[in-house]
Amino acid sequence: MPRKQDEQLPEAARERLRAMRGQDGEEALFTSDLSVNEFLLLQETNFAPAAMVVGTSIYHIGVQQQRQNQNEEMVVLSEALYHARELAMRRMVAEAHELGADGIIGVRIKVKHLEWNPDLAEFIALGTAVYYQDSHFDWRVHGKPFTSDLSGQDFWTLLHSGHRPVGMVMGNCVYHVAHQTAGQWFKTVGQNVEMTNFTEALYEARELAMERMQNDAEKLGASGIVGVDIHEGNYAWSPHIIEFFTVGTAIAPMDANHKIPEPHLVLSSNDEMRTSKIKAVEEDY
Repeated sequence: MPRKQDEQLPEAARERLRAMRGQDGEEALFTSDLSVNEFLLLQETNFAPAAMVVGTSIYHIGVQQQRQNQNEEMVVLSEALYHARELAMRRMVAEAHELGADGIIGVRIKVKHLEWNPDLAEFIALGTAVYYQDSHFDWRVHGKPFTSDLSGQDFWTLLHSGHRPVGMVMGNCVYHVAHQTAGQWFKTVGQNVEMTNFTEALYEARELAMERMQNDAEKLGASGIVGVDIHEGNYAWSPHIIEFFTVGTAIAPMDANHKIPEPHLVLSSNDEMRTSKIKAVEEDY
């Protein structure tokens, strides 16, 4: 099935990925941003790293006029930032698909504003593509590698709980927080009082971002979302325009009868040394 135009990979990326697959008699080579501990835990789950995969999109963010005394979503800006991140994610997934990977873990989305034009921003999605070393289970979702922002340790724990990642889900909302009128400002001078106008605005913006993330998870048939994080930023806009961006990993059970192993308390060697020092000090007194 041919890729859409925005999912096509540059020839340089294709060359790199072909070389990493080990074709034409060459040995396969993997790259990853996994720590040594994450690498070992990944192998314990019968997964192996394929390559570090990256997607990017340089996006021009449009302009939308705001009403100074009105709490409202800046729909044009919300859609622009969501679409830019989505493009970067799709291109990262396209690289993983080119490798024949089953999924991507440790995904991070970065945003960088470009100095030569404040209306331009680069959106980058990157993570480690992984493949399963046993073909008895299909880890792909709708024929594409799954995505997850879980670390190697969390990925290992999730699989041992009988669940699997089905996709990284996100939601956002760019919102204009209304300015105070002179009358409102005078009423609050010298008083402890809730700023209900601001409270309602930020509450609604977060709720819209969360709702959109949940809608993404429902489309994937997920049973829940883990590792949810909410980021707040205003980029180069007015101080009264804020974006709430929420992201997490949607998961689904692999086996309804899976029994979660009992947790065990583990005391690290550092904790043991600290406890010994405390006891020694107590004995001196």
